[in-house]
Amino acid sequence: MQGETSIETVSLGRRISSWPQRVKDYYEDLKAEMRRVTWPSWKQVRATTTVVIISVFAFSAYFFVVDLLITRLITKIFDTFAK
Repeated sequence: MQGETSIETVSLGRRISSWPQRVKDYYEDLKAEMRRVTWPSWKQVRATTTVVIISVFAFSAYFFVVDLLITRLITKIFDTFAK
């Protein structure tokens, strides 16, 4: 039992003492990845934003109409069976 505890302590101690190097490595990897990123042009950003906004309005109009029709259908069914 005592041997296992010392191994866990050493392992934990190594992990704690190595965190500054791990953070530095992570930061360096992050910088390297960000250099490889290809960012869209301003024109592309505007175009895709416009498409998204138009799509949101189109889908909301579609779901409004579908909801309205289903509500009227269910109301008509309830009114028919309530008589």
